[in-house]
Amino acid sequence: MYDGLKGFRDFYPAEMGPRREVIDTLERTARRYGFREIGTPAMERTEMYVDKSGEEIVEELYAFEDKGGREVSLTPELTPTVARMVVGKQKELSKPIKWVSTRPFWRYEQVQQGRFREFYQTNVDIFGSSEPEADAEVLAFAADALTDLGLTGEEFEFRVSHRDILGGLLEGFDADVDTRAAIRAVDKSAKIDEEEYHGLLHDAGLSYEQAAEFDELLAVGEEDLDELIAFAGTDRIEAAVTNLQNVLDAAADFGAREYCTLSLETARGLDYYTGVVFECFDATGEVSRSVFGGGRYDDLIESFGGQPTPAVGVAPGLAPLSLLLQRAGVWPDESFTTDYYVLKVGDTRTEAAEITRELRERGHVVETDLSDRSFGGQLDYADSMNAETVVIVGEQDLEDDAVTVKDMASGDQQQVPLAEFPGEHDRPTLDDFE
Repeated sequence: MYDGLKGFRDFYPAEMGPRREVIDTLERTARRYGFREIGTPAMERTEMYVDKSGEEIVEELYAFEDKGGREVSLTPELTPTVARMVVGKQKELSKPIKWVSTRPFWRYEQVQQGRFREFYQTNVDIFGSSEPEADAEVLAFAADALTDLGLTGEEFEFRVSHRDILGGLLEGFDADVDTRAAIRAVDKSAKIDEEEYHGLLHDAGLSYEQAAEFDELLAVGEEDLDELIAFAGTDRIEAAVTNLQNVLDAAADFGAREYCTLSLETARGLDYYTGVVFECFDATGEVSRSVFGGGRYDDLIESFGGQPTPAVGVAPGLAPLSLLLQRAGVWPDESFTTDYYVLKVGDTRTEAAEITRELRERGHVVETDLSDRSFGGQLDYADSMNAETVVIVGEQDLEDDAVTVKDMASGDQQQVPLAEFPGEHDRPTLDDFE
């Protein structure tokens, strides 16, 4: 026996069925918005991540040297890959570019609830539009996807912020601030106590008094955003506040505003975010971690050697999303069903196979015996597969040019003419012959 690797999971059919339903819902919602599916590789050059995040990122990667002597890594996220793809065909692609994909990613990190070393995400991105409507469409997609999965506005919230508001406020202090470190401290603020948080801000260059003041500024409500402009007095923060308000106004028109809450403490830890950012949370607080997040990353394409191209996206992860859906009681049913089981008795393979083919051609889930089981063994298997209808094709039935149709829920059964099953019926059941 071999044990599976820590942080890597097996999904048996009863578990995979609900996951497939969730993925299908996310992708179906994205298609309604005009997002087109792409496929991406499992590996990229390690330097692509080092160039964007520094050498320390390698500790979080499944990085190795391949047989050709290249330093490669299993992809830990999709955004750098799609940025590379946009650059590769930038002149050929119609703008805005709207892409969606669902696939696994890998990060070597501590395994915890909702976080694994191999994980699956549905990535939705828009390239080529800096308009607030693009941000609002990403928010609207995320809201529609969650409601399509059965959630209501009472179950989740989007905490919305703007990276340039954070950066603009930090510029307003008379201090030599490491903005990158300070924003990363903000990103951790909900997970640590106030003393540690202020300590991180102090390490980034603020005094403890400035750290407290900065913390108070981040707590302002939407109606008081002008206070931030007055504090910093820069074009950067004024433009950021205006952009944030415009995105929220567009989200109202797109039907997503009711799910959005201003939360300037939301920072998103990745350095490439540039504008509006947001994270989805369980509104009840029972799922304590962020369910997923997204935001604007306008500089990434240019940093990959492409033309300046604004971009915004979101990436719902299956593992944390499942926690929210399970908490809300809307995780899809883990049982699976079979429409028909065609049961053979005696030398009836030819006739049973024909019935099986006809039912499958009509789009139904149909199983039949592959193991030479007894009559009772086949019935037990049909029951274990949650078969709704069993079609018994026996030698005695065929002598009467008939088959026996059995409803598994009631146990009732009836012999019906072979020529009438399935006949003209799209989805024949026992009720059609009584």
